[in-house]
Amino acid sequence: MQRRSFVRISPALLATWCALPMGHASAQGLSAGDALGGIRAALSSGAKTAVMQLGQTGGFSGNPKVRIGLPGVLGDVAPMLRSMGQGKRLDELETAMNQAAEQAVPLAADLLGKAIQSLTVDDAQRILRGGDTGVTDFFASKTRQPLTTQFLPVVKRSTDQVQLADKYQAVAGRAARLGLLKQEDADLPGYVTGRALDALYALIGEEERKIRQNPAAAGSALIKKVFGGL
Repeated sequence: MQRRSFVRISPALLATWCALPMGHASAQGLSAGDALGGIRAALSSGAKTAVMQLGQTGGFSGNPKVRIGLPGVLGDVAPMLRSMGQGKRLDELETAMNQAAEQAVPLAADLLGKAIQSLTVDDAQRILRGGDTGVTDFFASKTRQPLTTQFLPVVKRSTDQVQLADKYQAVAGRAARLGLLKQEDADLPGYVTGRALDALYALIGEEERKIRQNPAAAGSALIKKVFGGL
């Protein structure tokens, strides 16, 4: 996707704004407070949209971009297992994993909001200089660990209801100890939680890029003021 000139020039402009006293107008008619507020508003809009889209029935299972597939070796041998009549059990596990992610994502709203409100000038510059991963990196650094703690019990309750999950955990655990499987793929709740967070951060980044391309569509006067003139 082609990126607008906003990404290339914003760090310098933001640095200029932030060198001014808060409320002092820049040559572009924007204060440092406006600049930081506009970025916060854009991130907030993207976060709300991402949580709403993913945290509903079909949010993961109905979206090929984020649908969570069977982990590791189980995904590799799935065609063979299906040929042996195990397709229903595989489908049940995959459905449970995606439903677990859909149930967990709404828990992220509060922490994402706090991360956005705590955004500093340095954070904003890192986001703008970070290219396509700037937003993802910011949210991951601020929220991944606490959100993992919040998501895991929700995911585990859902996957524990599927019989195949226990069998996978036992086999995958042995495979991981032998070096035949990545450790992160051996723990099913951890695997689902990781994929859910990856999807959440990526979708927030996508929404933020849409706002840059068409700030008027965001429905916020501040976002339009900050992004529209760049």
